[in-house]
Amino acid sequence: MKTIVFYYSGTGNSLWSARLLAERLDEAIVRPMKGADALAAGDAEAVGFVFPVHIWGVPGPVAAFVEKLSLRPDAYLFALAVNAGQVARTLVQLREMLARRGLTLAAGFDIVLPSNYIPWGGPGPLERRQARIDAARVKIAAAAERIAARATGPVETGPLWQRVVFTAMYKLSFGQVHKMDKDFWCDERCDGCGVCARVCPAGNIEMKKDRPAWRHRCEQCLACIQWCPRQAIQFGRKTPGYERYHHPEVTLRDMLAAGSGER
Repeated sequence: MKTIVFYYSGTGNSLWSARLLAERLDEAIVRPMKGADALAAGDAEAVGFVFPVHIWGVPGPVAAFVEKLSLRPDAYLFALAVNAGQVARTLVQLREMLARRGLTLAAGFDIVLPSNYIPWGGPGPLERRQARIDAARVKIAAAAERIAARATGPVETGPLWQRVVFTAMYKLSFGQVHKMDKDFWCDERCDGCGVCARVCPAGNIEMKKDRPAWRHRCEQCLACIQWCPRQAIQFGRKTPGYERYHHPEVTLRDMLAAGSGER
């Protein structure tokens, strides 16, 4: 294969970005970041990573996947960090992770899309959401041109204050992420359909007596709350009043086809 684009996605922003990018690259395929696929990239000329920014840094599953990767030493590596406007130092962090393995991140792009972190509110007005999606489409097309040309250069970052403040917050919070599922709960609308368990990329949910139970290995992707068909899953006290969000061009079937929970 010529190019493989790996993605990690909870509510579809990164999956959409990966697909859009691959469409603009020659002989590119898209694969979820699963352990088995980490060994399947050895023959690729170019390898990309598309993932959401979690707590202003690289998500745990992405870091674990990078550690397992088997790559040819001359592979061209690139990344898209999907976020809601605060990329901070995420792509620098990824570059450092790869460098420790003797690999070089040649290009890294900051892709802004609607927020899916519902504990801090909904995704915002529809017009603003669409404007972000339209702008991301243009940015990804430009990134594809640079990637096709095998361009190299500094990765994109947020302003200095983000890189300082948010990186510190990432370091303080990272070890606590798995326990943050203690604030999930489901209300009376839950019908036991099990979508939450099937869509969770961490395999963190099991159904007990037709109700979801979180197993304390959460990654805070919020797929469970955003994809619940009945909006029955909540996080803390405020989410019952917040609008849900997943990328409008990504379906639940798309997410389930990615093999969630098998990493």
